[in-house]
Amino acid sequence: MINRLFASIRLALFVAGLLLAACDTETPPPTKGFAGLGGTAQGFARVEPGRVLAFPADHGAHPDHRIEWWYLTANLEDAQGRTWGVQWTLFRTALQPGSHETDWRNQNLWMGHAALTGVDGHRHAETFARGGIGQAGVVAAPLHAWIDDWQLRSRSPANGGLGELQFQARGEGFSYRLRLTSTRPPVLQGAQGFSQKSDRGQASYYYSQPFFEAEGSLLVDGQRHAVKGQAWFDHEWSSQPLAPEQQGWDWFSLHLQTGEKLMLFQLRQAGGAHYRAGTWIGADGQAQPLSQADIEMVPVRFSRVAGRRLPTAWRLRIAAKAFAIDTTALQEQAWMATRFPYWEGPIRFSGSHQGVGYLEMTGY
Repeated sequence: MINRLFASIRLALFVAGLLLAACDTETPPPTKGFAGLGGTAQGFARVEPGRVLAFPADHGAHPDHRIEWWYLTANLEDAQGRTWGVQWTLFRTALQPGSHETDWRNQNLWMGHAALTGVDGHRHAETFARGGIGQAGVVAAPLHAWIDDWQLRSRSPANGGLGELQFQARGEGFSYRLRLTSTRPPVLQGAQGFSQKSDRGQASYYYSQPFFEAEGSLLVDGQRHAVKGQAWFDHEWSSQPLAPEQQGWDWFSLHLQTGEKLMLFQLRQAGGAHYRAGTWIGADGQAQPLSQADIEMVPVRFSRVAGRRLPTAWRLRIAAKAFAIDTTALQEQAWMATRFPYWEGPIRFSGSHQGVGYLEMTGY
């Protein structure tokens, strides 16, 4: 009973924090965009071009900014050749800027999402925490991000502290523990880490490590599976990542069989004037930003998911790279029925290039 009471209190605090953080004193209470991320954020730090990202320092939290997340996905295969997808995400949202207190006065609220997707189904878990009391947080050097017993921890100072990571999480009927290794430094998205999100200037600071090799184990309904594959890590922070009229996004992270990587996103708004951007990442780790004119993203199959009509198959094209592919979801019902629900799951693709990746869709 006491545990349920504390869980209810944490949830109420978190939801109240998101609603407060989505608005300032001059704007009305209704949220704007997915999860209120289009609401203005008076008093919080702005995202400006020209800031130099530094590692490992920028692996840590940035409490002067309103919203931040650390995000991992892995495309895996077990010894029997079965395909799996794993997601681990830690979100921080702030009630006020610059809160560093190490007690109950801390104004940062935390949310964790974990998911495991297979051909036969999709499982997910969600947890909440208050900052400042040790229940959740992020330390930059060495990188350690946690919420309760969900952990993401650096085991090597190489490559800006991302040479080796271990992470774990669990939910009802599933758990996972993976080791990630990479020999490349982080990749800066957008213009040297400044990732623009609209023509009106909304932006985030954003970097990735898309070159992780993954190995470890999954525990599903009491059965353990040894797995290996590829993983992708993102860290992004902002104070207003969406324009008020933007409803949500469609985001792809792709591992090409050639060794290249590709990140693409579009931010949708009423009337169809979507904002698109991305990064083509060479097998050597060199990043080339992509503009709206470079990218075509067309949904080709819709599925009924959680009472919604969602585009679960896409055609993606980048003419300058002779890149034209069609994507297929491993599990069309990969719905995250969380406080702010969204679709998130592993995909495969074929066409001019082949490979695997992840798709996230919000605001539907």
